[in-house]
Amino acid sequence: MQELEIYTSEGGGGATRERARVRGASRFADYALLLRGKPAAVVEAKKTSRDARLGQEQALQYAEQLQRIHPGTLPLVLYTNGYDTFFWDSESFPPEKVHGFPARDDLEWLIQSRQDRRPLSVELINTNVAGRDYQIEAVRTVLDAIESHRKKFLLAMATGTGKTRTAVALVDVLQRARWVKRVLFLVDRIALQEQALSAFKEHLPASPRWPEQGETRFDRNRRIYVTTYPTMLNLIHAGTTPATWISPFFFDLIIADESHRSIYNIYQQVIRYFHGYTMGLTATPRDHVDHDTFALFDCPTGEPTFAYGFDEAVNHDPPYLCDFGVLKVRTKFQVEGIRGPKLGEGEREQLELEGLDLDTIDFEGTDLERKVANSGTNALIVREFMEESIKDSTGVLPGKSIFFAVSISHARRLQDLFDQFYPEHRGRLARVIVSDDSRVHGKGGLLDQFKTQDMPRVAISVDMLDTGVDIREVVNLVFAEPVYSYVKFWQMIGRGTRVLESDQAQRRPWCTEKDRFLIIDCWGNFEYFDIHPQGRAPGQQIPMPVLLFRARVDQLAAAAAAGDLDLAELIKADLRADI
Repeated sequence: MQELEIYTSEGGGGATRERARVRGASRFADYALLLRGKPAAVVEAKKTSRDARLGQEQALQYAEQLQRIHPGTLPLVLYTNGYDTFFWDSESFPPEKVHGFPARDDLEWLIQSRQDRRPLSVELINTNVAGRDYQIEAVRTVLDAIESHRKKFLLAMATGTGKTRTAVALVDVLQRARWVKRVLFLVDRIALQEQALSAFKEHLPASPRWPEQGETRFDRNRRIYVTTYPTMLNLIHAGTTPATWISPFFFDLIIADESHRSIYNIYQQVIRYFHGYTMGLTATPRDHVDHDTFALFDCPTGEPTFAYGFDEAVNHDPPYLCDFGVLKVRTKFQVEGIRGPKLGEGEREQLELEGLDLDTIDFEGTDLERKVANSGTNALIVREFMEESIKDSTGVLPGKSIFFAVSISHARRLQDLFDQFYPEHRGRLARVIVSDDSRVHGKGGLLDQFKTQDMPRVAISVDMLDTGVDIREVVNLVFAEPVYSYVKFWQMIGRGTRVLESDQAQRRPWCTEKDRFLIIDCWGNFEYFDIHPQGRAPGQQIPMPVLLFRARVDQLAAAAAAGDLDLAELIKADLRADI
């Protein structure tokens, strides 16, 4: 008879020591983790000077021996040398390196789930959540992969095809079938957090969510957690006590929204920290997803777990996405070559190695930003937009529109021009919507007004509305900034691809019809990325200098009407120079 040291793992990584005797054991494990007096896991501890993986087979043999002594589920296996720790659920997956031990609650769920989970192949998908054929196929593809003992998945679905709804439908199946208890949904900005929380609340009301409005303290008793990458990273780093520690086994499923290189260069450690199933969502066309993203989700390069592209969605009958036309406005920035040369792939990779993220270039305070913000070309862009944009049913006002500006000061300048040229709208036609403005977020905020109210019609944004914000009624996009990332460019285009509700009664009065949307490109972005969509000719072919001169005359009239004599004199000087 030999004595076996047994530990019961507690939350926070602590332990309560117990003693137990095992008859007939010819060998013994270093540690065992007990649940209700029965071994749930064994731990093989090697010296720090030895490879932890030398304990793999030993630990498995101990687990099998304990199963013979205590009939039931095969205990889980962990082996470590103090630096590296490996976890092995030998009934389900190969061994994997983990960042720590499971807490007692995690261990209990891992064992209980083994016994309770139902076959995924017979579980029904809720088509009220994700009812389109490709969404059902996407969910079923992931479920089949899980039953084939895979743990990582990547869905490449065009912007507007319902990635979030697809993810919610998957979560619904996995929670009902007892494969998953707690889910982490990661986003890269607060606006997307609010949007995802709303989707889970609508479709999975019985699954408690964190955070609720105004909630900041982490709560361990929820089922759905939606947060930004930096917030989750901070929570992990802050876990230095049993009360604040978040176990690597806390989440059973991690969903990473907007999965592309710019996110993972900084925050992939969040995804790698947790042990559960991991699924990435990306709107990037599969042939432009970088190999690092495929590798992170254990997918061969160019082969996501599931893909559904823009062309497939547009060509479906009826269409799932709106196609677009492009109006190219040749501004003086292009004429003067301010944008700069196109970067080759080698140059792009070198810049990324040096820490420059092409998805998040900040123009604030640069010479380019100053030239753009102060240029008379902005007046031309505003006037051209008001003449050429897709209008509402009255044919007078533009439909819902997004301007992508170079910087906040550029955005403010554009808003000022709308107010000067169209004072009859009393400052409500166009509004700047940027993330550092406290008035933007929440019910009744500027973003909510843009989504749900008649005014404003024009949202002028710097980065905030580039990705993930779903507004079906957007019919005009204005690229008043240069874009250098192909991934970001398609995400921005996706702001206009949503189709309207099929039920006419549910449509907004300012957008009752939408079969296409318009992109006004002021920076030659389509040429930059060598994309050749269907173009749209301007309503009148007037030379740019003439349009610019007319716009300045309009500015002069607006300045005079407002009594701004200093501005009027500056505009007069520009007009004389033009002449």
